Amino acid sequence: MIDIDRFEQIAEELTGELPEVFFKELNGGVNILEYIKIHPKSSPDHPMFIMGEYHYTRETGRGIYIYYGSFMRMYPNAPEDTIRHHLRSTLRHEFRHHLESLAGERMLIDEDNTLFERYLGRD
Repeated sequence: MIDIDRFEQIAEELTGELPEVFFKELNGGVNILEYIKIHPKSSPDHPMFIMGEYHYTRETGRGIYIYYGSFMRMYPNAPEDTIRHHLRSTLRHEFRHHLESLAGERMLIDEDNTLFERYLGRD
């Protein structure tokens, strides 16, 4: 298992791959949070771990949150390359939310909701 310091280093490397324009108005930046986050509507028998989230409010602005604890719960013994792969995917997903928010779009939110409905067996 990689520690949170190494995880933060990897996240910094991966965000460095992105064009500078992706960070426009991302005043809250990219934040690594140590804890596990479970979707509040997920099944107790099969919890859905939240790997990352994009938040935007007029009061606090725009920020991306990545949950180190969720990654370690999902991939406890995974090699660093596997963590890097999933972290890259999560970061890009959250940046897509950010860019769509700037453009006034909701396509990814709708896709996420469809996937969650499928998880719940409502598709």
